[in-house]
Amino acid sequence: MRVTNECYLHEMIFSELADVVGPGNISVSESDKIAYSCDYYWIPEMWIDRGCKNPTPDFVVHPTTTEEVSCICKIANNHKIPLTTWGGGSGSQGGALPMYGGILLDTKKLNRIIEIDKTSLSVTVETGIIMQHLEWALQKQGYSTMHIPASIGCATLGGFLAHSGTGVLSTKYGKIEDMVMSMEVVLPDGTVINTLPVPRHASGPDLNQLFIGSEGTLGVITKTTMKIHPIPEERRFHAFVFKNMHAAMEAGRGIMTSRLRPAVMRLYDEAETRRRIKSVLGIDKEGSYLVFGFDGDKDLVDLEMEKALKICRSQEHEDLGTEPGESWWEHRYDFFFPNHMFRLPQAFGTLDTVATFANIENVYWAMKNVVEENFPMARYIGHFSHWYEWGCMLYARFIIDHPPQDPHEAAMLYNRIWDMCLRAAMENGGTLNEHHGIGLKLGRLMKELHGPAFDVMEKFKKTLDPNNIMNPGKMGFESF
Repeated sequence: MRVTNECYLHEMIFSELADVVGPGNISVSESDKIAYSCDYYWIPEMWIDRGCKNPTPDFVVHPTTTEEVSCICKIANNHKIPLTTWGGGSGSQGGALPMYGGILLDTKKLNRIIEIDKTSLSVTVETGIIMQHLEWALQKQGYSTMHIPASIGCATLGGFLAHSGTGVLSTKYGKIEDMVMSMEVVLPDGTVINTLPVPRHASGPDLNQLFIGSEGTLGVITKTTMKIHPIPEERRFHAFVFKNMHAAMEAGRGIMTSRLRPAVMRLYDEAETRRRIKSVLGIDKEGSYLVFGFDGDKDLVDLEMEKALKICRSQEHEDLGTEPGESWWEHRYDFFFPNHMFRLPQAFGTLDTVATFANIENVYWAMKNVVEENFPMARYIGHFSHWYEWGCMLYARFIIDHPPQDPHEAAMLYNRIWDMCLRAAMENGGTLNEHHGIGLKLGRLMKELHGPAFDVMEKFKKTLDPNNIMNPGKMGFESF
């Protein structure tokens, strides 16, 4: 049900929400509604830029406790109105956009660090905390989550949990789902549950993994206990330029299949090496740029680095040495900010996917061919930024410098590129996404990706959220 402010029911629901969070923690102002109508998804950004109106929430609430979140869920469920959870608003998939109005639940006042357990090396924290604030607090005591993505300064911990986020150091320390020990979750009917205190057990399915990556469609994650790590004694980097992307991929694959444990590894294709590595790092080379780093005890770093260098030198290469690698680490976030990041009036999309080593290059070429053969107005670049023992993630992008000015024409072109590229990726062993999530942007392709297994996800959704109030219309689930 959509609640308009012309109806007195609007005032009734406002009063109920204000009674829970206090009058100072609820807003119905037009400026606040507009602020929560756009994240970093290109279409709503473009829509506003072209003078169009985005869907807005009816109420914006700022709870400060889990109990308040529970009451808000009960109100939404009782009135059968949508409830959308908002963290930092830095998502790129439209996952937190209030497409059907209702209640927008901003989590950022749930930002308390509850305990740093120095015996078990864990931290218990509320999920509305900005990730950088958590890192600063931990680093003062000599620790880190090692989850340090480019959005660390503006994204919340809950946002990373909601879409299975990845940080720069994921190759060694894992994605966010590998870091979680336990969670507190508020279900759509307001019930508060806690998962088991440890993630490794034989006591039934791991409920953490049911809610991580569910993008607010099954409940609101309000608290988590995460693993933390001592700040490493040493962190050292090295860079190479290889003749082509395949040679660089073979070097990277060799490092991973040798079971070395780089903290980070990035491989840039020839186009991104030519444009972005030159622009950000000032390295003007032809070929494919590879950078990696190891951290930990100095003696272990020495040993792993020596073995990795030997693997890389078995391919046709130019050894750039340590300094260009250190420069990459120092400027690692510059790639995502002005004046190096793409922005309006350009149209751009990050086609991130993941596949095995046997398939990942085929996925790269399949998407590249789609863009270059069907969309002459676009260009394609890519790098491989999160690595596993069995494969890696491709962070590909398409960029259009001069997209159509008509918003409907621009949206149709944008969606067509996404559809064709991701279908090509799936046909070659890739998935829809690796760490940005599905959200509104890619939901229409979820049934194609999962097949009959998507029915299982829908049954989870309908069981936990029979009134379909939680973030409706996302991840391919039913609209409101």
